[in-house]
Amino acid sequence: MLKNKKKAISLGLVALLVALCLLTGCSSSKSSTSKKDGKWAGQTLTVQMIGDFKMQDSTDPISGKKVKGLNTLKEEFEKEHPGATLKIVTMPWDGYIQKTKTMVTGHQADVYQMPGLDGGYAREGDLEPLQPYIDKDNFDLNKYIDNQVEGWETIGPDGKKRIYGLPVFGDTRFILYDKKIFKDWGVDELSEHPTMDEILDKAKQMTGKDPKTGKQTYGVYFSGKSPEWLIVNAAEGQNGSWGSGQNFNEMKFNFDSPEMLKGLNWLVDLSKYAPKGITSDQGSEKWLTKDNNIAIMLNQGPGSLITKINSQGLQDRIGIAQEFNNDEGKGGLFAGSPFVMAKSSKHKDLAWEWIKFSSSDFFQKYLWEQYNSIPVIKSAKDWKSVKDESQFMDPTFDALSTPWTPHYPWVNGEPRLELESQVQGVLTGKISPKDALEKVQQKSIEWAKQQQKN
Repeated sequence: MLKNKKKAISLGLVALLVALCLLTGCSSSKSSTSKKDGKWAGQTLTVQMIGDFKMQDSTDPISGKKVKGLNTLKEEFEKEHPGATLKIVTMPWDGYIQKTKTMVTGHQADVYQMPGLDGGYAREGDLEPLQPYIDKDNFDLNKYIDNQVEGWETIGPDGKKRIYGLPVFGDTRFILYDKKIFKDWGVDELSEHPTMDEILDKAKQMTGKDPKTGKQTYGVYFSGKSPEWLIVNAAEGQNGSWGSGQNFNEMKFNFDSPEMLKGLNWLVDLSKYAPKGITSDQGSEKWLTKDNNIAIMLNQGPGSLITKINSQGLQDRIGIAQEFNNDEGKGGLFAGSPFVMAKSSKHKDLAWEWIKFSSSDFFQKYLWEQYNSIPVIKSAKDWKSVKDESQFMDPTFDALSTPWTPHYPWVNGEPRLELESQVQGVLTGKISPKDALEKVQQKSIEWAKQQQKN
């Protein structure tokens, strides 16, 4: 009897194991063999991304909402590419330039997020040109918002301008203003495309004691630590420009032009109607709060703007206007981040698949809905989550499509640092506008000549 009982127990255990196998074994088998089978079997793609990304789900500190981690992208990409393994390496913005350089030099990734595309990587042959892949797949570049692809064209080792990156993370600049302060002062709101004179005049009118509240208000604010973009954009609004040329031996600079000088003098006049701490980036602490005391904010970016506005209940109070454009409707800093393919990648076809994947509605909607990243594809305009924020997203898309392209080739070089430094000197009274711009012009010419020797 004991023998029969043991036999029954054994049979029961066998039956249980079979049942467990049926329930879980098949899926485990697929999981363990999926990396060995499929078109992309055995390939591991390493992608570098910059920002406050997390692989696992987390909670947004501002809105308190749950944020899906990058595993969402990993799972979808691996599902669409059987056999492939995706490894995402994240890094914060702090120190990303040096960290990226270390990774590129050490051949540590196949794909990089590269906001500083003109950091020399394409010129030095570290990046793979994408046009052959675009042509092979007949990949439609018209899916991207106008000017976004052109903005990332840059010079390769052969001296020719090519596509080395495709847009992923949208960014742009615009002007924000507080409708309540305008109303308190009886001043008309900014026009959709305000002029330099309009901004100066209205900033002057709204500096002083608010006639409704009796509290001090300031007509304008801008970053005194990074004022260089305002000067360049002011020149563009007068049909001027920073200059021309992408190759160092072809570059011509216009930093000492009449348009630049007028723009710098305008900024000096404008600073009279800003908080005193503007040169040290102080005085805007109340911005985007119900106690705000600044009427106009220049050179603003999207970032977490909508989240902050919604969290403070300021949807009906904040307005948005465009930066200065020339007569062709072009102007403003081109910003954002593309994905680029490393020349050293051993999985270039899979890297190209990832870059294409980044242009999908799935990828772009994930970045927008989870991390407030501005979409770079036209189809995003039809998403409900975008339409729900049309008050801010419609003008943001307009701004995305009109920046100066290709992007300023000196953006990561000495001309930018010199322009920034000299404009700061002007704002603090250490140098005259004319002398400052002449120094920037000379330094820029010397920089371009030096780059030709490197």
